[in-house]
Amino acid sequence: MYTTINETGQLNNYATEPEMYLASYPAPEQQRRYMLQAGLAALLLSAVTLITLVVS
Repeated sequence: MYTTINETGQLNNYATEPEMYLASYPAPEQQRRYMLQAGLAALLLSAVTLITLVVS
């Protein structure tokens, strides 16, 4: 943590910034997993929406 003191004696604390890095493109296996998760999320949302329409 980086701390400075101004002329009135107040302390200012600054968090240390993490080192930046570039993200790597997901592998084909990860892409398939993401598509599966998106499909399951869409199915869940559709089911919840249909249930609320039927109940109301």
